[in-house]
Amino acid sequence: MSSGPGAASAPAPDPHDSPPTSDAPAARPARKSSMFSSLTVRNYRLFFMGQVVSNIGTWMQRIAQDWLVLSLTGSSAAVGITTALQFLPMLLFGLYGGVLVDRLRKRPTLLVTQSSMALTAIALAVLTLTGHVQVWHVYVAAFAVGLATVVDNPARQSFVSELVGPGQLQNAVSLNSANFQSARLVGPAVAGLLITGVGTGYAFLFNGLSFIAPLTGLLLMRARELHVVERAPRGKGQLREGVRYVTGRPELIWPIVLVGFVGTFAFNFPVYLSAFADDVFHAGAGAYSMFNTLMAVGSVAGALLAARRGSARLRLLIVAAMAFGALEILAATTPELWMFALLMVPLGLFGMTVNVTTNTSIQMSTDPAMRGRVMALYMMIFLGGSPVGAPIVGWITDTYGARVGLAAGGAVAALAAAVIGLILARVGNLRLSVGWHRGHPRVRFVPREQQEALAPAA
Repeated sequence: MSSGPGAASAPAPDPHDSPPTSDAPAARPARKSSMFSSLTVRNYRLFFMGQVVSNIGTWMQRIAQDWLVLSLTGSSAAVGITTALQFLPMLLFGLYGGVLVDRLRKRPTLLVTQSSMALTAIALAVLTLTGHVQVWHVYVAAFAVGLATVVDNPARQSFVSELVGPGQLQNAVSLNSANFQSARLVGPAVAGLLITGVGTGYAFLFNGLSFIAPLTGLLLMRARELHVVERAPRGKGQLREGVRYVTGRPELIWPIVLVGFVGTFAFNFPVYLSAFADDVFHAGAGAYSMFNTLMAVGSVAGALLAARRGSARLRLLIVAAMAFGALEILAATTPELWMFALLMVPLGLFGMTVNVTTNTSIQMSTDPAMRGRVMALYMMIFLGGSPVGAPIVGWITDTYGARVGLAAGGAVAALAAAVIGLILARVGNLRLSVGWHRGHPRVRFVPREQQEALAPAA
C-alpha cells in the first residue's frame, strides 16, 4: 500500500476572501498534540499497522522493478518508460478517479484497489521466477498498478479523515508519510539482498503477499467508529466543478503548480539513482539500494518534524523546494560515492517537507465534499507528471550523462520555487524585507503596508 501524505481538514475559504499570504498558515491549526496521538484511534491503528508491512513490500517492488528493467535492457530510458507507464493512468484519468472517490464508500473501494495491486505483483513474481519475464511484462504490470492507483490514492488519503476526524487529521497525515518513508529504510535493503542473493522475483512475491496486512486491517475496522463524511451525489459537471474550485483559489493552484514542476523533473529518482549507481560509480544494485535507504532516513526525519508542526506555511514550501533543487545540483557535482550518498539524507528531508507541506496545506484549505477531486488533481499533477518527465530525464541521462540529468532536474525545481514564491508574494500583497534580527541577517516577506509604514523610520 503506497502511503502518500494525507492532511487535515478545514472549511474552504470563501471565494471572495482575499488570498492568503505566503507567510500565513494555510488554515487555522488544530490544538497541539503529541507526535503519535492519532495512533490512539483503533481504526487508524489498524490502518497504520497494515501499511507498515505493505509499504515495505511496495519499496521492495520499486527497487526490484527498476533493477529488472535495467538488467533486461541496459537503458536508463527504459527505466524512465516504466515509471512513465506507472503514472500515465493518473495523468489521463486522475480527475475521474477523484469524482468516483467523492461518490463511493472508501473502505470497500480500498479493498478492491488493494486486492488488484496484490494480484498484479504476484503475477509479475510468477513470470520472473519461472524465467519467462520480458520487459513488456513489466510495462504492463506498471500500467496496471497505475490504473488501480487512480482510485486508490485519493480514496486512501480521503479515508484518513474518516478514521481520525478533523482534530487528529494533520498528525495522522504526517505519520502516514513517516510510515511510508520508514519502510523505505527496510524495503530497499531487503530488496538489494534478495536481488543479489536469489533474484528479483522474490521481491515481487513478498510485495504481493504483503497486501494481506492492509486488507486484514480494513476488514477488522469498526464501521460504527468511522467519522461520517457526506458523499457527493451523482451529477453532471462534477469534474469541471472540481477544476474551477482549485483554479479559483491561489492557495491551492500555485502549490499544485509547484509540485507539478518538482514531481515532473526533480523527483525522478528511479532514473537518476540507478544511473549513478550503475554508470557513474559502477557499484551495482547494492549502491542503488543504499541511496534509497539514506534518502529514506532524511524523509522519515522530515515526516516526523511535520507531525510536530502546528501549521503548514507556504513560505516553508517555497524555501524547502528551493533547497531541494539546490541540493540536487550539488549532488550532481560530487566526485565520490560517499559524498553523493551522504547528500541523499538532506535531499530526503527537504523532498518530504515539500511533499507533506503541500499536501497538508491543500487539504486543510479544501471543503471535505471536494477533497476527493482536489486530491485527485493534486496527485494527477504530482505523480502524473512522471509520464512526461521520466522519458525526458531518461533521454538526457542516457545522452549527456547522469550528472547533467540530475543537475537539470534540480535547476527546474529551484527556479519554479523562486518564481512561484514571487507570484504568491504578489498575490498576497507582500514585499521582500531584508534586515537584521538579533545580530543576524533576515530575509522575509512582509505586508506591503507594513514595510511602507517602517520605511520613514529606516
